[in-house]
Amino acid sequence: MRGRSLWMSGLMQCGKSNLAEVYPFTIGRYVLTMSRTRSVLLDLDGTLIDSRPGILASCLAALRALGHNPREALDVTEFIGLPLEDILRALLRMYEDDRIDEAVVAYRRHYGESGLLGSELYPGIRNALEDMSQAGVRIYIATSKREVFARRIVEHLKLAGYFDGIYGSVHGTRLDHKPELLAHVLSEQNLLASHAVMVGDRQHDIVGAHAVNMRGLGVLWGYGSRDELERAGADHLVELTADLAHAVRSMLDR
Repeated sequence: MRGRSLWMSGLMQCGKSNLAEVYPFTIGRYVLTMSRTRSVLLDLDGTLIDSRPGILASCLAALRALGHNPREALDVTEFIGLPLEDILRALLRMYEDDRIDEAVVAYRRHYGESGLLGSELYPGIRNALEDMSQAGVRIYIATSKREVFARRIVEHLKLAGYFDGIYGSVHGTRLDHKPELLAHVLSEQNLLASHAVMVGDRQHDIVGAHAVNMRGLGVLWGYGSRDELERAGADHLVELTADLAHAVRSMLDR
C-alpha cells in the first residue's frame, strides 16, 4: 500500500502526460511487490461489445435536449472510444454550440436509463474470455466509459464472472484518459506492465498502453481501422474474435 501511495504521489507531482517517465522508476523500485501473473486489459466499446446503437441514441437525446434537431442517420462511429466530452464537443461543433457540460449530463441521463441496454456482445467474445480464463490469465476491463455504466453492461450481458476487475472513468478524476486509467489499473492491481497486454480497437488504446510501457494489441472488428492502429504503433493486430485468446496468450508468452 505504501508503494502505491508513493507512486500516486509521484504521478500527481510530475504532472506530465508521458507516464512512462514515472512508471519505469516505480517498477524498478517496487518490483518485488508486483505480480508477475499474466494479465490482459480489455477495452469495452468496439472490442468486447458493439455499443453503437445505444451511444447513437444517447447522443441524439443529448442534442435534442439542447434544442437541436439532429438527423436520425447521424454517424458517430468515428467518435466511439473517445472520452465522452470529446464526442459531444465534436457533435456540438456542427451547431456552433459549446454547452458541453449540459450535453454530458443529458447524455448520461439517457444512457443510464436505456442507452447502455443497446450494447451487444460481439460473436466469439464469450468463448475468448472463457479460453483466457482457463489459461490462467487475469482479465480486466479498462474503458473510457463511466465505470458504473461498464459494470451494468457487463452484468446485463452476464459476463461479470470472467473479470478480475472493471475499471472506467470516475467523476472528478482523470481516468477518462487511457494513459492515466491504465497506470491506475497497474498500480491498483500490482501488475507488471511487462506481463500485461492492452487490447483495443482505437489508437487511444495503443498509445495509452505504450505510455505505461505495456504492449498494445489492436482488434479489427471494432470502430478503428487497420491504418489507424498501425499508425498508433500496435504491437500486433487480430482480425477475428475467434483468434483473440490465442493472440493474447502468444503476446504474454513472449
